[in-house]
Amino acid sequence: MRKKTKEIKCGDVLIGSTNPISVQSMTTTDTNDVESTVNQILRLEEASCDIVRIAVPNFDAAQSIKKIKQKTSIPIVADIHFDHRLALEAIKNGVDALRINPGNIGEESKVKELVLSAKAHNIPIRIGVNAGSLDKDLLNKYTSVTAEALVESALRHVEILEDLGFYNTVISLKASNIKLTVDAYNLISKQVDYPLHVGITEAGTLYSGTIKSAIGIGTLLLNGIGDTIRVSLTGDPVEEVKVGREILKSLNLLENEVTIISCPTCGRCEINLIELANTIENKINHIKKPLKIAVMGCAVNGPGEAREADIGIAGGVNSALLFKKGKIIKKIPEKDIVMTLIEEIEKF
Repeated sequence: MRKKTKEIKCGDVLIGSTNPISVQSMTTTDTNDVESTVNQILRLEEASCDIVRIAVPNFDAAQSIKKIKQKTSIPIVADIHFDHRLALEAIKNGVDALRINPGNIGEESKVKELVLSAKAHNIPIRIGVNAGSLDKDLLNKYTSVTAEALVESALRHVEILEDLGFYNTVISLKASNIKLTVDAYNLISKQVDYPLHVGITEAGTLYSGTIKSAIGIGTLLLNGIGDTIRVSLTGDPVEEVKVGREILKSLNLLENEVTIISCPTCGRCEINLIELANTIENKINHIKKPLKIAVMGCAVNGPGEAREADIGIAGGVNSALLFKKGKIIKKIPEKDIVMTLIEEIEKF
């Protein structure tokens, strides 16, 4: 059962409590290049990304937020390090949330000014603790990066905000090591009721990063931990969203989504199943229905093994059997498989 956490609002997206788990990504463009950043955000929106984070390394980037928000609709999180004035400028230009480490902002007066501005504008703050930038005294205390060290760092930052009367907080504890990350989230989940943003940081390329993220994020979600997720990949951020949504789909945590079941093929298969499955997957991305679609290679793995599917096909000799709820409906020539299946899905 998913742990019920405090509800936080980021733009028009509700995080925590019983709200749907949101999928986040981060732009790879120069934020000062408004056109490129907007184009990438629009692609992320099209891929059903819920929240996007952008880097804010300077004042020009902070001021670009206003123009970016005028051309996009997704909530935007400003990623701020060291200079509290960048956070103030981002808030002034309409950002929906901040990602900071209060501990690296500097003097207490600067943190207070930032937090009071966020509070006045009802802007949530994500405390982002990363294994690669842990406080030196904690490294000395624990002799290495441990789950306990990550949690203690996060709780320090939480205390800074709470001492200023700020509770509009999301927490993340990320490492590239799966077990370390999972242990840290399990530990902090027992100590706070703030929403948790989960992910495996610096997970790697599309192939290796997808595997690591699926294991780490999936493990946490199965344990009821996690209110918003980001798959961190070296590549196109749109792929992060696709993988993130697929993780949620595989755990039945997304509603109104089409799920594809497809067999791995074998020597019995007499149609081009790999190409067929990929084509169908690409063509149903826009369909928002809670359907399970089966694309099977032969009658052995057809209506029988995929009887729980709402609709599907099982390959034959230059043809396929169309079935619904395990019952065969008709035979389709190979050239008409994709068109017929899509038509049946849209009518379902």
